[in-house]
Amino acid sequence: MKLSVKNIEGQDTGEFEVQFPVIENGKGTQAVHDTIVAYLAAQRSGTACTKTRAEVAGPGRKPWRQKGTGRARAGTFASPLWRGGGVVFGPKPRDYTKKVNRTTRKLALRKAISERLMAEEIVVVDDIKLEASKTKSFIKFLRNLSIESSVLVVTNNVDSNLRLATRNLPDVDVATSADINTYQILKYDKLLFNKDAFQELEKRLV
Repeated sequence: MKLSVKNIEGQDTGEFEVQFPVIENGKGTQAVHDTIVAYLAAQRSGTACTKTRAEVAGPGRKPWRQKGTGRARAGTFASPLWRGGGVVFGPKPRDYTKKVNRTTRKLALRKAISERLMAEEIVVVDDIKLEASKTKSFIKFLRNLSIESSVLVVTNNVDSNLRLATRNLPDVDVATSADINTYQILKYDKLLFNKDAFQELEKRLV
């Protein structure tokens, strides 16, 4: 499979051959699912906590005597039936992370990139450099490439101009080829790479 390379004006300047084996069948679908589930699970803080009846602060005595009052028996102020009492089966701090091995993560990344390639949702430019940190300049750059939807910009190194120019755009995110993951690849409508960044990513997929 070949990819065309554009310049900052949106004009074709050449093409290059994709170096990693593109997945064109159903292989890797489960790996993508497992990787995405693990990624989202890892984002959970797992800090929710409630007190059991043993942990609720309060006096240890009986609220009233066992017999003779006409009321139901009560042994503790920490009863879950009472306001301010303990919580039955409430959440406790826990770790939500799921283990996904390296081979599965690599397969998922290759599957995700392959799907975006076949859908023609990857745009490669020779370089992504802004002379000034102006959002207007970056929007013009996207329009030259006919990108009007959400986009993930992937470079080797994110310079300050690019970071500042994109930070006010809610549908634009910036990542490096070394850090990009399967979730990011699938989240955005378009992927915008500079040529060096795409070739660096290929090394992770071979």
